[in-house]
Amino acid sequence: MTIPASALSPGEGKPLPRPGTNFVARQPILTADEKVFGYELLFRDGVEDFFSGSGVEADAASRSTVNTSLLLGLDVLCDGRRAFVNCTRDILLKEYITLLPSGQTVVEVLETVPADDLVVAACRRLKDAGYMIALDDFAVNDPREALTDLADIIKVDLRATSAEDAAAMVKRYGPWRCRMLAEKVETREEFVATSKAGFRYFQGYFFRRPETLTAHEIPGNRLNYLRMLTAVSQPDLDLRGIENLVKGETSLCYRLLRYLNSAAFGFGAEIHSVRHALSILGEREVRRWIRLVATLGAGQGKSSDLVLASLVRARFCEQLSPKIQHGDSDLFLMGMLSLMDNILEIPMSQVLDNVPIDQESKAVLLGGASRLRPFYQLMLAQESGEWKTASDLTSQLHLNESDVSEAYWQAMQWARQVSTGT
Repeated sequence: MTIPASALSPGEGKPLPRPGTNFVARQPILTADEKVFGYELLFRDGVEDFFSGSGVEADAASRSTVNTSLLLGLDVLCDGRRAFVNCTRDILLKEYITLLPSGQTVVEVLETVPADDLVVAACRRLKDAGYMIALDDFAVNDPREALTDLADIIKVDLRATSAEDAAAMVKRYGPWRCRMLAEKVETREEFVATSKAGFRYFQGYFFRRPETLTAHEIPGNRLNYLRMLTAVSQPDLDLRGIENLVKGETSLCYRLLRYLNSAAFGFGAEIHSVRHALSILGEREVRRWIRLVATLGAGQGKSSDLVLASLVRARFCEQLSPKIQHGDSDLFLMGMLSLMDNILEIPMSQVLDNVPIDQESKAVLLGGASRLRPFYQLMLAQESGEWKTASDLTSQLHLNESDVSEAYWQAMQWARQVSTGT
């Protein structure tokens, strides 16, 4: 990818990360009822790490990076929710964070920031300007005690804090002074325990790991979504049967017909019915469209991040599929199915019993050996911000890091568009 000369850092000849090609991931922050409150944004090349220089030039470049990489893409990155942005002392004192809208931004003060007079004053100015203040990785006898009176949210790392100390901090700082956020909540049991202890927000992948399920029937509506996936995974499409399945999902039909009529498709005539859509889309797009119907429908009532992540994974895999060897595997379907066990609340083996899929994709989704495993692991590493792993896998797959980053950014934009039907 060519970087324009205007994007070079003065005097260094080092290219700035371009908007849309930054290495960015996000971690959802959920409420007690598992709705998405916001996202912590994770950047591989943050303003502190990317620039080795100092002085006016580096400050100007840093401001440019924050402006282009966050402000222009904040709605896409956070789907309209709040953005938790990590802030060093330098970022606080130079007020770079004020480039971002106060109503959508949470200033996350890192544990390495000393609570000196200048930092306290900077946080007070941000608070007065309408920004929420969060203290990251707060601990017992934390040296940032002076900031607790300004903090809206205090984050506690469950992996670095005992249950007793965490409970004590809730009693001391919450619920009237601050809203307490439990970080690294990895199991359903930890989520329940911290919720009972008084934590208001939760960060971790507990909600992406289904509870241990006893054998039970799949509810009728969820069974319908599995039937849709099954129907479009057959070698020969039964369009009449597919039409009947889809027409039972009225609200979803309306949403996706709006999407099909958007500029993204550019059809000359308006698509006014399911039958019309099926007749003109072509086999590949029919399969793709019905999979979207099934995923969006199955995700109703679940955390919106689960559905968005499923769509992002599918599109990310699809966009990179021409650049890797994958045989007859449908990488769009593989990415979409990768969270279907959590969305439907059934084991992955049961999902795949109902949906015909190639052996390589099936193996990787079940955690077995597969030639698709490195690519699947790259998808997960890119999503979670595990940059060293992502870089190693990118090299192993002979991919370009900018292409991988661009594909993920575009996948997030696409997923938001599809999920809102605009």
